[in-house]
Order: sequence, then structure tokens, then C-alpha cells
Amino acid sequence: MNQAPSLIHAPPLSEEPGLGALSLPGYIKEVTERYRDNEAVVMHHNGHVIRWSYRDLWEESVAVARSLIACGVSKDTRVGILMTNRPEYLSALFGTAMAGGVAVVISTFSTPLELEHLLKMSEVSVLLYEDRVLKKDFGAILSELEPALHAAAPGAIDSPRLPYLKHLVSLKGVTALEGSSPATIASSLNWNAFIVEGQNIAESTVYARADQVHPCDAGGLFFSSGTTNLPKAILHSQRAFTLQFWRWPRLWGLDEPCRSWTGNGFFWSGPMTIIIGTALSTGGALILQPLFDEKAVLSLIKNERVTLMNGRPHQWARLQSLPDWQNADFSTLKQITKGELILEHPTANTEWEMPNAFGTTETMSILSSFVAGDPANADARNFGTLLPGNVMKIVDPHTGDIVPLGERGEVCIKGPTLMKGYLGKAPEECFDSEGFYRTGDGGYTDADGHLFWEGRLNDIIKTGGANVSPEEIDTAIAAFPGVKRTQTVGVPHDTLSEMIVACIVPIEGESLSEAALTSFLKERLASFKVPREILFFSEQEFPLTGNEKVKAGDVRNLAIKRLQKPSQA
Repeated sequence: MNQAPSLIHAPPLSEEPGLGALSLPGYIKEVTERYRDNEAVVMHHNGHVIRWSYRDLWEESVAVARSLIACGVSKDTRVGILMTNRPEYLSALFGTAMAGGVAVVISTFSTPLELEHLLKMSEVSVLLYEDRVLKKDFGAILSELEPALHAAAPGAIDSPRLPYLKHLVSLKGVTALEGSSPATIASSLNWNAFIVEGQNIAESTVYARADQVHPCDAGGLFFSSGTTNLPKAILHSQRAFTLQFWRWPRLWGLDEPCRSWTGNGFFWSGPMTIIIGTALSTGGALILQPLFDEKAVLSLIKNERVTLMNGRPHQWARLQSLPDWQNADFSTLKQITKGELILEHPTANTEWEMPNAFGTTETMSILSSFVAGDPANADARNFGTLLPGNVMKIVDPHTGDIVPLGERGEVCIKGPTLMKGYLGKAPEECFDSEGFYRTGDGGYTDADGHLFWEGRLNDIIKTGGANVSPEEIDTAIAAFPGVKRTQTVGVPHDTLSEMIVACIVPIEGESLSEAALTSFLKERLASFKVPREILFFSEQEFPLTGNEKVKAGDVRNLAIKRLQKPSQA
């Protein structure tokens, strides 16, 4: 008798509870009508506090839309957003959609080479950019990329290197170091002048355009992390954004207004969908921090009564290392992602367990998840069931054939939040003949439709005949006090095939014990998964992408070099 194939169909999208409007203009209109006078956006900056209600956010978004229309933005025009997390980011995102355009979210970590690539590939017509982010001067970078920007007047850009770019709009940086002055570009309007440009466009024009934006229209461009080459441009529909906005509160069991914080950029699909979704879909507020600053986080959490913190274990480790850690107040917290280190604090009394979920940028964050409270979530290897509308198959990565249920293979997905495609790539380069996206991730499914994800196929460590996921080991290591970054790799071994090696960056000033960490891991991992070697590196030695993701291949090479014995004379 043949075993059932690993082909899983989720319930249809029409049966998903809690959904509202599925275009970006429809979404912001609906939440504004529900929560009009509630506080929606908060940002502390240089001793001042900006507070926007839902009505303010709507009006600011309409103002941006009017100005974009005045700049010539029409259906599917690309509008670049190069900013830290600030109120204008939100009005730019929703305003672009209201005008009929497509938001292109660009990382503030971008190097000049990456920025040129992103602008060219995305064919940005209007770039809304923050002039300085810490030491980085984006005006100067843009001027170096295209000297013609200095000669042009606002609205009259004619760029040989960036032929689609017609308008530049700058905002004063909120993280720029004191005493620094950004480079000026003759062709760039400042934000206030940009808003004035739209005053001759009737609001009725914006409303008419917004009504013509459909859920399956293009909504935004994200970029892959670029760990092996230049980032790919990932085009998403309107509903890819909004479905995830509506989903997070249901999946995480949020039954009251949520005051949501993150220190991670909205140019990543996870932080964007989580923070906007948990806050605005519940009638709560986004508590914005332009960049992660551990010294400011503790007071921000307390003073703004934050209920949800979204971040990563290495950020929690930085908080834990602060002198004021013992005086921190986490009593308002109800949800925190991967927050074991925060939960060690005596004021953190939440009993919430983060639902395991799996997704990619190509699926606009999650494609499978548990709902809060499911006891099966206790298994860290289990990433829940497919979200409504999705179809998943597990295939042999070499032949593409579907494997039997329970057998390991490559995870393939299609569904309502799957990307429309990569820019510059034909459909057959993005999807297989059945329309599935082959994720490059390994895993298997059980008879209940649960996905057991095992990490990137090319990252899986094969040791002593077993397959080991670096992700599982790194999750355990990240819970050890004093760890800032961790990347587990496999290095060649004569008898094991590969040996498991943990590569760790401690928090500055911390001295970690290899023996103590090994003992800690033996209590949490099967014996064959405990690293045989633990190597410590400085932050400067650790290779990261522009988006602060670890370059696993380069770390592996570092580990091999470190472990090599000196040749005998």
C-alpha cells in the first residue's frame, strides 16, 4: 500500500476568520473608521514625543498621496522608502498605495553599491529618503552615485545611471549624530515642501484612486537578504500585506489593543507585518524606535506601557547587559518574541508562549503557524499548520517529485501571500510548472499537516549519519546569558562527515565559559546535536550582510581556519 504524499491543502481563504479589507487603502480606511481617535503612532525623539491618532495617520497618508500624484505617480509607479522606523514611514506606505503606486522598501543598512543596485532594479521614480542615519549620509551617497542630481532642479531629474528616478524628497534624520550636517542635493525637495506640492490635488482624487486599488494589484517590493549575491527584488500584492496584518492578532491571541514595539526595520517583512498588524488591527499603537538603542528601550517600554516586544535574542542580551537591567520594568508586557532572556527579569510576568511559525520574505513572512495556546507548540521542531489559502508540497530536491508523508525534502508553497515574482525573472525562473515556489528549505509534514522545518537545505549539517538543523542549536545558544550573535556550522570531519561547531559573538565585556555553555546545551539538545567545538569571535570578525544577517558560509570558512592545526615543521 502506497504511503500518502506530502501534499497539504489548507482551508480556503474564504473560511479565515477576522479578515477585513484586503487592499492597503481599504485596510487603513477600515481601521481608521473603527478606531478614529485612538492613539495609533508614538515616537520619542530628542526630548519630544510625536503622537498620531488613527485620524492623523489617515490625514497624513492622504497628504502624501496628494503630493505623490502631483509628482506624477500613477498606477504601479515605484515609490522608494529609505527611512528608519518613524511616523512618515507609515504615511509613505499607505499614501503610496492610495495614489496607486507601489512602495519599494529599502534597507538603511544598504552600502552605496547595494543602493545603486536596488534603485536600478526597482525602477524607483520617487525616492523618499532620510538624509542621515547615524554616520551614513544618504544625500552624499546619492550624489556620488549620480552627479547629475546636483545639476537638476526639483522635479527635473534626468539621470543616465538611474533613468527612472524623477523626484527626490528628503527628511531630516532622527538618528544623525549631533554636529553633523547632511549633504544637500539641488534636485531634492525637503519633506514640508513636498507636502505643499500636493495642496492643489483634490482629496476626492485620492479617494477615487484608492477605491480602484484591488487586493491582487501590486502592493510593494521587498528585497532578499543577499547573503550570496546582490539582493533579488520580490514583488508582493496588496493582499500579501493586509492578510498578514489581519492574521497576527488571531494567531497570537490578542484580544485587546496592543502597544507594539520593535527595534528592527520595516524594510523586513516580519517586523512590518507583525508591528503594523498587532497594533493597528487591534486598535492599539505602534511605539516606534528608529533604530535599536538598548539604552533607550528600557524607559520606552515602561513609559509607553508597551505590551508587545518584537525582536531577537541578541537584542535581549544587549538589554540584559545594561547597568539599569535590574531596575527595568516589564510589568506591562504580555507578548515577547523569543523572549526567554527578558522573562528572567522579576517584573516580567507574562505566561504567553510565542506560537512557532515559518515563512520567508517571498511569502511576506509566515505561511504556517500555530494559534496561541495549542499544546503541540511545545515541540520546537514543529512550525504549525498551513495558513488558509496555502498549498504545500515536500519534494525531492533533486527530482522535484513529491515525497511520501513524513519523509524529508524541500518545502514548496503557493498561496495568497506568495510573491507575484522576482523582478527581471520569468515565471518559470520563480515557480515550478505547478506554480509552487521552491523555498530551498528542508522539512517534512506529519499526518496532521504540521510542518517540521529543518533549516536551509544547504545549511543542514550531516554529522554521524544524522541531519542537524543549525537553527535549532542557535535557538538554544541564544538563550544563554551573554550571547550577542550565534551561527552554528558544520566543518569537514574525517569520521563524522561534518562536525558541529558553534561560532559565537559575546556581548561586549562578557566572558563566556565554553564548559558552562556546553553543560547548558546538554540539558536542551540531544547529545549528537551539542557542538563539539565552541569558538568565540569579536563583532568585527563576524561577517554580516547589510541587513545584519549572518553570512553562514563565511562563518564556516572562519571556523575551518580557526580549527586548522599549525603545520609541523
